[in-house]
Amino acid sequence: MNLSGTDMQPISRDNPSVLKALERKTYLTFCLGDEVFAVDVQHVHEVLDFRDSTRIPGAPDYMRGIINLRGSVVPVVDMRLKFGMSETEKKLSTCVIVMEVGRGANRTVIGALADAVKDVFEFEPGQIEPPPRFGEKSKMDFIQAIGKRNDQFIIILNFNKAFSTEEVVMLGAAGEETALTEEVSTETDLAEE
Repeated sequence: MNLSGTDMQPISRDNPSVLKALERKTYLTFCLGDEVFAVDVQHVHEVLDFRDSTRIPGAPDYMRGIINLRGSVVPVVDMRLKFGMSETEKKLSTCVIVMEVGRGANRTVIGALADAVKDVFEFEPGQIEPPPRFGEKSKMDFIQAIGKRNDQFIIILNFNKAFSTEEVVMLGAAGEETALTEEVSTETDLAEE
């Protein structure tokens, strides 16, 4: 099932079909601090162990750098910093969730730094509620719904709304520019030999 169908419709008790559609999805849950978040597995490419990244000068604080993933340059975003928390510390459980974000032509693959990955599962009927209303709606759009499982709240994220179009373009450009720089550098090295 594609998230795009539920992106456009408001999630509320008045719209139970959207909640039912969310219940039929499979989610990957992960931790940021003490909080548990979930993302639709359809957007997840893979989960990697933490690895050092190369910093990009002038990048936003939440962009930890870039990594080489089988020859592709992938920008790594510290989700704790993106959500206003403290920086992610390197621990044994720290990981990078490689996923696709954005819409249409503005899609890019990113690595989302998380404290730990927990489970992959589907919510049972009735375990998903609309997000609470607080603060500016536009600043909270990335919270798609709230799941309840084993007496724990799980914040279901819409990563397409967690990053603005400008951020997605910037993250994609960071990977492309670095890949181009590495390609030119390699060609220069070969020409000098």
